Amino acid sequence: MPYLAEREMDLEFISDTWVKFVSIVSSISIRDVIDIIILAYILYKLIKIIRETRARQLLTGILIILGVYLIASWWQLKVMSYLLETFFQIGILAVIIVFQPELRRILEKMGQTNVKSFGIFGGGGYKADDETKNWDDTIEVIGEAVSQLSETRTGALIVIERTTRLGEQIDNGTVMDCIPSVATLGSIFFPKTPLHDGAVIIRNARIIAAGCFLPTPQKEERINKQLGSRHRAAIGMSENSDAIIIVVSEETGTISIAENGELTRGYTKDRIIKYLKSQIIDEKLSSDKKLFSRLFTRKEKTDGGEENDRENTEE
Repeated sequence: MPYLAEREMDLEFISDTWVKFVSIVSSISIRDVIDIIILAYILYKLIKIIRETRARQLLTGILIILGVYLIASWWQLKVMSYLLETFFQIGILAVIIVFQPELRRILEKMGQTNVKSFGIFGGGGYKADDETKNWDDTIEVIGEAVSQLSETRTGALIVIERTTRLGEQIDNGTVMDCIPSVATLGSIFFPKTPLHDGAVIIRNARIIAAGCFLPTPQKEERINKQLGSRHRAAIGMSENSDAIIIVVSEETGTISIAENGELTRGYTKDRIIKYLKSQIIDEKLSSDKKLFSRLFTRKEKTDGGEENDRENTEE
């Protein structure tokens, strides 16, 4: 009898849920559908703009805090709920003040957006058929170019973008979007040329911009006074992103790499090529391998059902 009662309650719950669902769907009009589509499209464009700034990291942090707040409210954790409510009341104003440049840039970019770039067929980014090969060729070019610049003691600053988008730095430079070559990098950093003082930014194995200005370090007073402006800019960029920044000293020709706020020096051509391949190509292949492994595991479970899961448990 209890079993039959539970079954009846389940069926009644399913029936009520279905009735509510049908009622909601039947109440949706064409205007509601258009409203949802327009809102979704605007949010999509805003997310694309935010991806090019540090505001992306800020938004991720806010979403995490919001999730914690919802969990605290669900479990009726009064202290946590009170603290997070206070944060949302005061923190929003603090966020607006701290991220004023990013917010201003987002609004400026929205104002500069034309119909073509805002449309469905707006321009897209470069996508390589064989990304690994492109990165392999680009890293070889970087190694050779940096080696030649080091021999001639020509100052250089090369930023390799990874997960954190560097749209703010790209916008303050000169957009190029070309395939890297030793001659191109040599021409950019040749002394007294218009772009030689700034940084070159490489995205998706292509030179995306040159003559870019990088942020200053957060704690500049702690940095060695003997380091020049290029090294300081490299450290500052590495503090604000996960990019790999290569520096060639104009005075000594020493090749250095800035990453995660730290500067390591004394690289050779072979060593820098090996390091870049391990950090960019090997890391990408590893992440792709994990993704395929997860997909394969899911497929195997779907095909095998409960029997495969039981066999794995027994083993």
